[in-house]
Amino acid sequence: FSSNPIDLSDKSYSLTANITTKIAFGKSFRGGELDNQNFQKVMRRAVDAIKSFSITDFFPRFGWIVDRISGVHGKLEKSFGEMDAFFQKVVDDRMNFHNATSGNEENIVDVLLKMKRDGFQSDELILTQDCIKALIMDIFLAGVDTGAGTIVWAMVELIRNPRVMKKLQDHIRSHIKKDQVKEMDLERLPYLKMVVKEVLRLHSPAPLLLPRETTSHFKLNGYDIRPKTHLHVNVWAIGRDPECWVNPEKFFPERFMESNIDYKGQDYELLPFGGGRRICPGINMATITIELTLANLLHCFDWKLVDGMKEEDVDMEEDFGLTVAKKSPLKLVPIPYLS
Repeated sequence: FSSNPIDLSDKSYSLTANITTKIAFGKSFRGGELDNQNFQKVMRRAVDAIKSFSITDFFPRFGWIVDRISGVHGKLEKSFGEMDAFFQKVVDDRMNFHNATSGNEENIVDVLLKMKRDGFQSDELILTQDCIKALIMDIFLAGVDTGAGTIVWAMVELIRNPRVMKKLQDHIRSHIKKDQVKEMDLERLPYLKMVVKEVLRLHSPAPLLLPRETTSHFKLNGYDIRPKTHLHVNVWAIGRDPECWVNPEKFFPERFMESNIDYKGQDYELLPFGGGRRICPGINMATITIELTLANLLHCFDWKLVDGMKEEDVDMEEDFGLTVAKKSPLKLVPIPYLS
């Protein structure tokens, strides 16, 4: 078996992208016109465009002039034009598929197209083809980076904390005696769930969540908050607040051993996916993907750093965009585990 390192950042991104495309479109994008690599390039260009500094965000009335001159506006238009063409092709493919077959297998696009054919509309929305493309775009922009980034940060923390990695591997291997961990096995792995909670505490995918907008005037701690004010929740700071956590900077999954704190919006100490009616709708899919991927990576392989590296040498620099990802790729050496 080759001892060459693999790029876990790239592999994780490909995995979450393919899972999402399978759920949304009913197939993985490998080969053909909608090639997996083309898909990744389109997505990454769009994310890069979104995280560009925009004057319009701070001065809505006049900022667009500066953004046009600086090229930010053109970059956004080009990137989202590419995404629009990509998703238009997806919608057209599904429409042609159902015209040519009985279409027994349904995915998210099929359900949305059926709702459109049935004339679905509400007080706030008439479901057009543009709406369908926008919904699909939201699924990808919010879902792919979130899962991939969390998997990478988990492996970063585990490789930097050999005690935790060894304990988690022993935990998984003692409970799962077959070659592969299945979704139904996850409930038998409580320590894995503690590790994922600890990763989400330290590395929330969206440190400020998505901004909220106030609908009315109110006072908060003596401050006047006016209608249409943008509000951000700093879940990164909450996750590292010494008033909420003992030794908050330490990666210590056992802190959840005697705790009922969860990340599903009920406990304000841990809000990586937000809470309330606006909680991330993909929370269940994201957590299953993260847990199942980590379980199999640690069940089937031992992992070591590239020759010459020590735990403290692992680069922890972050790259800010829609989510906070590890800036440099995570490269580790996999060693097959022979039970």
